[in-house]
Amino acid sequence: MNKITVAGSGVLGSQIAFQTAYHGYAVALYDISDAVLEKARAKLTSLGKHYETDIGATQSDINAAMERITMTADLGTALADADLLIEAIPELIAIKMEFYGRAGSLAPAKTIFATNTSTLLPSQLADATGRSARFLALHFANEIWKRNIAEVMGHAGTDRDAFDAVIAFAKSIGMVALPIHKEQPGYLTNSVLIPWIIASLKLWADDVADFKTIDRSWRIGSGSTFVPFAVMDMVGLNTAHNTFSTMAEAQKDQLLAKVAQRLKAEFIDKGKLGVAAGEGFYKYPDPEFLAPGFLS
Repeated sequence: MNKITVAGSGVLGSQIAFQTAYHGYAVALYDISDAVLEKARAKLTSLGKHYETDIGATQSDINAAMERITMTADLGTALADADLLIEAIPELIAIKMEFYGRAGSLAPAKTIFATNTSTLLPSQLADATGRSARFLALHFANEIWKRNIAEVMGHAGTDRDAFDAVIAFAKSIGMVALPIHKEQPGYLTNSVLIPWIIASLKLWADDVADFKTIDRSWRIGSGSTFVPFAVMDMVGLNTAHNTFSTMAEAQKDQLLAKVAQRLKAEFIDKGKLGVAAGEGFYKYPDPEFLAPGFLS
């Protein structure tokens, strides 16, 4: 593979683009407008600082990665001569299906399509791509440069050659590639993580306890600083809202629907989108859950 297209310049899309460029690939980063892409440029600049601090990247490495990324709001331009498309657009099936309908008609026949969806199955989207045999899921964790796993999951109709090519690509950008041999909602990581998150959010949405009390109970009880509402901030509350709205509708879960409604009304509508915005459940860069007095 030579050219990689990343669709969606949000939290994970920007990270995927930067990680891929950092490992030597030419990357086209696509989003719906130049204004959105301008915000992505700031995200990429910020990522460079994290790479320098966390993994010892040099300024030369960071500059070279940035030079390998081109941004465009024209999908045809983004997909020209692409070997792999990685889709990281909003977690809503209607939006994804409409996107794949357009991408399928614009991309070269050689292009493998991969979705970074957290909650949907490849088989739900495969027909919309027009190339179901060359379509699969490639799922990354947030803070990709540190939590360097790539879960690769096909559907019943995915060609083995496409699956193996994506495994090889994931390894080439510094990931530990995790092959998943049958469709599993939530892959491996989220099959464990999401029930934990949902249990915490439902306690909060149902007014059983406030979010700080829930996080405090987990920190003391487990001895971990990895607490549920901080994870929500890290993922991004827009992503969380879209994910849980979709799940609530599919499962007819009224309490989960209340979770999504409260996230929107109390956080998203007020611009509190999580770590990237400087505030979500907690304020950053010095969140209260890590303060010495939080556990008392």
